Order: sequence, then structure tokens, then C-alpha cells
Amino acid sequence: MKIVVQRVRSASVKNHQIERTIQQGFCLLVGIGEGDTQADAEVLAKKIANARIFEDENEKLNLNIQQMKGEILSISQFTLYADVRKGNRPGFTKAMAPDQANELYEYFNDQLRAFQIPVETGEFGTDMLVNIQNDGPVTMIYESVDGKVV
Repeated sequence: MKIVVQRVRSASVKNHQIERTIQQGFCLLVGIGEGDTQADAEVLAKKIANARIFEDENEKLNLNIQQMKGEILSISQFTLYADVRKGNRPGFTKAMAPDQANELYEYFNDQLRAFQIPVETGEFGTDMLVNIQNDGPVTMIYESVDGKVV
């Protein structure tokens, strides 16, 4: 799994059916690749829930999202598995098949919710408009292989 974590002041996602908005917290772009498992989802959810990337009173990155009472907007992003090595058109053969990916994506979001963090989501497999007000900017990439953060 590959997840781009952006610390945000606010973020929203909408398409023709939904519109979801969060205030301070994280916007997650979640890529699920072939071979990813529930162990990957579990380890990344724990790592992200405990990530100390909010400033404390001394302006040090020392607080996690739970301490900030923040929210998460989680958006499925299969394009994180784009293969751009050859030609000009990306290939997506390393992304997990949609049905399996959606199941693991939902499992990952449930793992985040287990930390008592409010989680909003986009609509899996649809074209969406995402609005992100990146705070900092603070953007990090988390990745897991075989249930371990790499």
C-alpha cells in the first residue's frame, strides 16, 4: 500500500452524488497494489493514527491527529501505482483489481476509525473533484510491503 498523507486545514471531495468535507486533519490518497493485505492496512492505519506531525505549543511536530481532535478524508487513488518507466502513457497493472481494492480500502478506513478518528471517504471508482488546503505544507508518503512499513 502507498498512502500520501497531507496535513490539511480543510479538504473536500465531491462528484455528482456526494460531497464530503473535513476541517483540520489529514487528506489521505490511498493506493492499493497487487499483493497488499489486511496486515498492510493495519500497520499503516496505526502508523498514520500515531504520526506526530501537528505542532505543539513550541511549534515542534509533536502531536498526533487524535490529540488535535482532527478528521481524515480518505480518497482511493489507484494512480499511485502508475508505471511510468516506458513511453508516455502510464500503466496500472500493479494496482489491485477494483473489487478487491475497494474491500481493502474499506478495511483500512475501518482500522482508522478504530482509533476513534472521524473518517470521511470519497466514492470508490468514480471521477471526483478534490479540494485540499494543505497546512504547512506537510506531505509524507507512507508505504507498506508484507505488513511492514518501508
